[in-house]
Amino acid sequence: MMKYRSEHELPEAIAEWGWKYHHLGIPTENKLPEERYLPEYKFYVSGFSTSPFGVEWMRFEKDSPLSKLIKTIPHLAFEVEDLDYELANRNLMFIEEPSSPSDGIRVAMIVHNGVPIELIEYEK
Repeated sequence: MMKYRSEHELPEAIAEWGWKYHHLGIPTENKLPEERYLPEYKFYVSGFSTSPFGVEWMRFEKDSPLSKLIKTIPHLAFEVEDLDYELANRNLMFIEEPSSPSDGIRVAMIVHNGVPIELIEYEK
């Protein structure tokens, strides 16, 4: 049975699962100031460190190995306490398997209703 929520209620992932909003990643073809290159994934990121709303721009090289969905559709990112727990105990469909884009961070990309969602775990 599908669960519906009222306008004033937070999404289940936040209200019940404890996920924390982290950022909105938006693909772009425009070169932007202060881009940081991620060579393993062949794309540039910018904007996150200066956005009060957590907006991050992503510019991909043509041969980026990431999914077309990630390269073309904006994604929401949530911080989770235990990535392995979330992946094992939620009915989630992977786009990209868990990886570590930088020291102390693990991420996984899932999809829900055609929208990519990034889960982020920070080592403590």
